[in-house]
Amino acid sequence: MSVNPRQDQLVDEVRRQGSMSVEALADRFGVTLQTVRRDVKQLAESGILTRYHGGVRIPESTTENIAYQQRRMLNEESKRAIAREISRAIPEGCSLILNIGTTTEAIARELLRHRGLRVITNNLNVAAILADNPDCEVIVSGGVVRSLDHGIVGETAVDFIRQFRVDIGVIGISGIEQDGTLRDFDLREVKVAQAIIAQSREVWLAADHSKFHRQAMVELARIDQVHRLFTNMPPPEPFPALLKEARVQCIVAE
Repeated sequence: MSVNPRQDQLVDEVRRQGSMSVEALADRFGVTLQTVRRDVKQLAESGILTRYHGGVRIPESTTENIAYQQRRMLNEESKRAIAREISRAIPEGCSLILNIGTTTEAIARELLRHRGLRVITNNLNVAAILADNPDCEVIVSGGVVRSLDHGIVGETAVDFIRQFRVDIGVIGISGIEQDGTLRDFDLREVKVAQAIIAQSREVWLAADHSKFHRQAMVELARIDQVHRLFTNMPPPEPFPALLKEARVQCIVAE
């Protein structure tokens, strides 16, 4: 299924509250109970929400991410807006690394008309997208390919990334906690992302609004290791002060 904007907002509201009744959702969005039940049924069948008697909750844990196909459907418009903003900021003729994630795949689509790029990636989906740009050289990492999302992980990928020094490293993330830590679920993926940070002259973080206050098990980095944050809404408290203290430029996509 394709998630419509109201359903995106419904999922965000349930995430903020932890769980909600069908009646509370109908009141929050000013729609009928029938409409909410239809939305909830579709979202539950896709695995995005979990139903219980009279309400719904987010099927999240700190140890396992939402499935790739479900993540592709969530916040699609937000990811496209972030991708457009990043694309405008990336100069032609530069080198960059794009890591694993649905947002970095959206960024790759926005770079199809850029010229003179040299892109290193551990994401086979990104490589396939950018292969259609004849003015972009794509370099693909070695390593273990995850069947779930076509991401490449493992020590071979880490060693491969360490060969390079690029202008910009663009990374996605699963969660940003209120202490300023950037977190993800797979230790192997985190190790590759840490190598990307170490080998990039500038680190850009692409994170839609749903990533703030989201918990995950493995610490990837701290916010002060990022130079620019691209998101789609002004960050909630306490992140504005954290970003200012860390001297991170925050760009909110229109």
